[in-house]
Amino acid sequence: MTIALIIICILLISFVLLQGGAEGDGGLISGGNSDLFANRKERGGELFMTRFTFVLGLAFMILCAIL
Repeated sequence: MTIALIIICILLISFVLLQGGAEGDGGLISGGNSDLFANRKERGGELFMTRFTFVLGLAFMILCAIL
């Protein structure tokens, strides 16, 4: 069970780091005008990475609750 948690942690960290940020990330930190809630659709690989990251996060929380 602990080895599965370690593998999920590594996968979760790598998938979060691989995801591209929003186009206006610099403006969020400095308080610039950015379209935070812009109407943007994810397609293809980006959609897969978002859903897989969600599943990994959910699995991580469930395993942590069990342990």
